[in-house]
Amino acid sequence: MEVKDLDNNKFLRQFELIKDNAMARIEYAEQERKIFLTKLIVPKEIDSIEFKNKFISLVLDYVSEKNMKVVPTSPHIAGFLRKNKSYKHLLPVGIKL
Repeated sequence: MEVKDLDNNKFLRQFELIKDNAMARIEYAEQERKIFLTKLIVPKEIDSIEFKNKFISLVLDYVSEKNMKVVPTSPHIAGFLRKNKSYKHLLPVGIKL
């Protein structure tokens, strides 16, 4: 299983991660200092809870490095944040999951 580095495709407004020649994507929209994570798309051939969790973690780490806040509109990403309290600091004031 080969996983390539996370790529922020600003033109298509999506984070991309390639594993075994298949590309998973997290679509986003930016507004001020917030990033809205809107959709998680993982091809069937690489779909697993472990892969999704790793992908979401990489994106949240990237967002943290950029000192931005996260608004998870994707149910998968909101669920991940609910379970992983270590990323709670990325949520804007007033957003509860």
